[in-house]
Amino acid sequence: MGINLEDYMLPCLSKTFFGLECLGCGFQRSFVLLLHGNFIDAFKMYPAVYTLIFLFLFILLNFKLKFKQSKKIISSLAYVNLSIMIINYLIKINI
Repeated sequence: MGINLEDYMLPCLSKTFFGLECLGCGFQRSFVLLLHGNFIDAFKMYPAVYTLIFLFLFILLNFKLKFKQSKKIISSLAYVNLSIMIINYLIKINI
């Protein structure tokens, strides 16, 4: 008898109130798929999942290690993530 993580997911307010998915729709489900070892399915669900995890890990490491070019790296990673999220969103709404 395990814990079903999907029971604890937050609802998307954009989808709930307006019927439109947001740029983050799918991240929680994708992360759960990752935790279950379904790496390809996680990517298919939300392609930015890996780059977002990398960004969050870098930010956490930066608190401890204080990288010299951290602002540039964080900005670049954020732009890459945003680009992936926007492209994924545009593909989703056109399918």
